[in-house]
Amino acid sequence: MRRTLMTVLIALAVPALAQQLPQLEPLPEPPPPPPGMTDDGLEPEVTILQRGEDTVAEYRLNGRLYMVKVTPPHGVPYYLVDQKGDGVMVRHEAVHQLSVPMWVIRSW
Repeated sequence: MRRTLMTVLIALAVPALAQQLPQLEPLPEPPPPPPGMTDDGLEPEVTILQRGEDTVAEYRLNGRLYMVKVTPPHGVPYYLVDQKGDGVMVRHEAVHQLSVPMWVIRSW
């Protein structure tokens, strides 16, 4: 029984081993995007400052400050985040919390 099983397995494996891999050619480089279609404005600007002993990283998008990361020399870093876009920073600890999307559907 074992010999029959081994013979069948070898008979199935030999054709798979005998196959040759096709010769692959490298793909050509993609064309550049049309003018005016780049996402350079979506890249955040990060400014790292030393304030006393703390390291402060300011994150800006289109020149608007939206997040500040404060890293004290001895302790856990914390974040100040502008959640509503009104310039009021709210403190968040390094533990990631669920950020619920808040959209204004209708206002009077």
